[in-house]
Amino acid sequence: MGDVPFRLEKSFEDYYRVVTARELDREQVSEYNVTVRAADGGSPPLQSSAVLALRVLDVNDNAPVFAQERYSARLAENNAAGALVLTVRASDADWGQNARVRYRLSEGRVRGAPLSSYVSVQAETGALYALRSFDYEQVRELELWVRAEDGGAPALSSNVSVRLLIVDENDNAPQVLYPPAAPAASLSSGAGWSGVELAPRSSEPGALVAKVVAVDADAGQNAWLSYELAKATEPGLFRVGLHSGEVRTARFPLARDAARHSLVVLVKDHGRPALSATATLSVVLAESVAELLAELGSAADAAAPGEPLLAELGSAADAAAPGEPAGSLTRWLVLAVAAVSCLFLAFLLLLLALRLRRWRREQLLAASSGALRGVPVSHFVGIDGVRAFLQSYSHEVSLTADSRKSQLRFSGASCCDTLPAGRFPTSPFRGSIRRRDSKFADIH
Repeated sequence: MGDVPFRLEKSFEDYYRVVTARELDREQVSEYNVTVRAADGGSPPLQSSAVLALRVLDVNDNAPVFAQERYSARLAENNAAGALVLTVRASDADWGQNARVRYRLSEGRVRGAPLSSYVSVQAETGALYALRSFDYEQVRELELWVRAEDGGAPALSSNVSVRLLIVDENDNAPQVLYPPAAPAASLSSGAGWSGVELAPRSSEPGALVAKVVAVDADAGQNAWLSYELAKATEPGLFRVGLHSGEVRTARFPLARDAARHSLVVLVKDHGRPALSATATLSVVLAESVAELLAELGSAADAAAPGEPLLAELGSAADAAAPGEPAGSLTRWLVLAVAAVSCLFLAFLLLLLALRLRRWRREQLLAASSGALRGVPVSHFVGIDGVRAFLQSYSHEVSLTADSRKSQLRFSGASCCDTLPAGRFPTSPFRGSIRRRDSKFADIH
């Protein structure tokens, strides 16, 4: 019977049945025409045949297979919502309902939001659409999975990885970090940025004066920045580095050069179309800060109403009263610093005096407590194991009920006096207390 996956099997006497010899695969051969021949045992033998047409029925034994192992696509930022990104395709080797493939996104999150809020896939065709406009500065790429599932029971499925790259566009102009942003008064006059820099008149060619710092939120060549001097009060005096943004002197300053110079630096990226920003620098030719302040003070006095002043030197100058010269402001600052220094010195002196006074008091207390410790041992003598002073003073105190008649009487020293053994007075209104301390001697 060759490669035909069938064979005859005798069931009962002259009855046979056709059975499969191995497993059938509809995906390889879906139909068979089997010829069965019957021959007798005569000579010559006679025979007859019959053809069996067999159709192999399908079962869901094949999962969908994607045309590619992985997919990737590039999408320019600022795209329109609903833009087609790419189409994924999967096929199923089964037949009928078992071969019907449907697509859906696997669950995921992007920047805390569901993935389904960014992209969607068409269930029947596998077309992937962007549901929102992408911003390269926020989302640069998306990694997602698409699942293909057939209609069999049970259903079989497979997944494929899709990588979506967001392509940057030149939609961000350069942002100047230095010089800092100008106050509102300067903005109303048309200056986008302002700064005051000091350049000594003795500067040599190539001396660094200032540096313009700028950044661009884009990527690639859209973020490559170049600097050029767009406008200057004295064009030949200063130059700007093409890629560094450093402002340097181009020659020696001359005596005829003005003291104040205004420079406008143009910062431009390399996008298409190119975007740019400007930075305005005010350079003062002076040898010291005092000369710089004097120059700015004279400029403030000579400025017309509404003209931006170059005397904006920090928050202290901003807090000064309108029209107040810079020299007066400097004097007030010096006085304030001097007052604070004097108060601090006075506090230190007071603290030192308190410490000295406390130390002196401790020394006096220590001296008074050590007076008894200084008495020689020879001034003491023992009587029956009792120690007393050999030299003392005798004094007598008389107390009466009337405080005006109280008496305090001192007497000379005596070497043999002892306390009287008499009884104390019994009167509650008048009494006498006599105490006599004297020298004691050994009694033999």
